[in-house]
Amino acid sequence: MAAGQGMLWKIQLDDGPASYLFGTIHVDDSRVTTLVESVNAALDSAAFFMMEVLPSSDVSPYFMQETSLDKLLDQQELEKVFELADFHGIERGMVLRMKPWLLAMVFDLPISQSPYTMDVQLYLQAQRAGKGVKALESVQAHFSALESISLDEQLLMLRSVLARTQQQKETDFELLIQAYLAGDLERVGALDEQMTGDDLPKALWDKLRVQLLDARNVQMAESIAAEARQQSVFVAVGAAHLPGEQGLIARLRQSGFTVSLVE
Repeated sequence: MAAGQGMLWKIQLDDGPASYLFGTIHVDDSRVTTLVESVNAALDSAAFFMMEVLPSSDVSPYFMQETSLDKLLDQQELEKVFELADFHGIERGMVLRMKPWLLAMVFDLPISQSPYTMDVQLYLQAQRAGKGVKALESVQAHFSALESISLDEQLLMLRSVLARTQQQKETDFELLIQAYLAGDLERVGALDEQMTGDDLPKALWDKLRVQLLDARNVQMAESIAAEARQQSVFVAVGAAHLPGEQGLIARLRQSGFTVSLVE
């Protein structure tokens, strides 16, 4: 079950209220959505809930594009796109208008996902408990990194995923789930880099890593710190944002917070 070792962290400033930082994984797999008691207890104790971006936000402008994919891909690539669209339950007319970076992310999953990912289920649990909810970043900031990627770079991402076999996707997904269940933050980060970085030119992966993780961590750490100074909060954020010198754990410690692992 989730938070086996290193995903749940207590953050506190001097004698202020205790808050919690929880590393999530953005899937609906029941092995991770079934929470251990320490996570439920931490969420219950918090007055406020924060996540990357609220599910109620209108994200459609960031998902769709004017140029149709059938003008950007060859016939063989298009047939593969339609095959994967059918597998993931996406209408063919819609898939032609979806941005290539989004399709790359969806198609890289070995199974079709529901909207009720781990983060969304935590959000709904917080809402049912009557807690205040707030986004760590604006919708614009959330998608700014991907919006800065050129169309050619997005197509490169999509083509790299189209070239992957179902077996490769299943193997990588299982490795990531097992690393997450073990609470191994460093392993999760390494797998994230390995799975994505190995299929992309180094320059593009370096750009993505900085914009998707390092740059966003700056703003997210500031948002967490500002809220945690005032009240007890439970923060749910992708586990890859937590480790490393540029990660949220290090940044919160630099801001004066004591950050300790919840066993």
